[in-house]
Amino acid sequence: MEARDLRVSDAEREHVGELLQRAVGQGMLSLGEFTERMDTALASKTRGELNSVLVDLPGMQIAEEHRPSAQPLAGPTSHTAPRSVVHEHRGHSGGASDTLRGTMSTITRKGPWNVPPRLRLSTRMSSVTLDFTQAVMTTQVVDIRVDDYCSTVTLIVPTEATVDVNAVDTIAGSVTNKVRTGPPYGPLHLVVSGKVRLGSVTAKHPFGSSIRRMFG
Repeated sequence: MEARDLRVSDAEREHVGELLQRAVGQGMLSLGEFTERMDTALASKTRGELNSVLVDLPGMQIAEEHRPSAQPLAGPTSHTAPRSVVHEHRGHSGGASDTLRGTMSTITRKGPWNVPPRLRLSTRMSSVTLDFTQAVMTTQVVDIRVDDYCSTVTLIVPTEATVDVNAVDTIAGSVTNKVRTGPPYGPLHLVVSGKVRLGSVTAKHPFGSSIRRMFG
């Protein structure tokens, strides 16, 4: 068996993901190319497949026996998208779903915002904060579907709320639930599912909630 056909580990995929992030920051890859190459890296099974996303990047020294036999992906570009603040909201009715999208962005929902029954997050290298403490609810149970690369997603819920994050798949990422999990018994129950790649999802109460409960 050739060296390029050897199997790779999650740690190797994570390391390649970090190299791709660095290439974006240095202007060698566009965000579209980053997403495409991350999909390839996370799905790769052999060293040759994994190295195919790096072989054309300057400064990458890959041994000949570890190089892919196929042609590499599209070449780098010198342009990157500017970091922006995104507040996108699509109207909904009945059981429709809203989609929040962001790339290298800051997405925030707080105050009396309307929460749909189903909410989808499609984010790349972003910071997302969804504060449900004063939100206007249309249903007790809200389904949140996450499709993320390298972002930080924070869900802030009232003290009576419950959150289920068991259906979230992580690839070199993390999911932290600091609140009570189901079944739903209060005014709000979040069911979070989807995939997080090199990112994090955290469900928590507002700052100081535990202290306020302690002192009544």
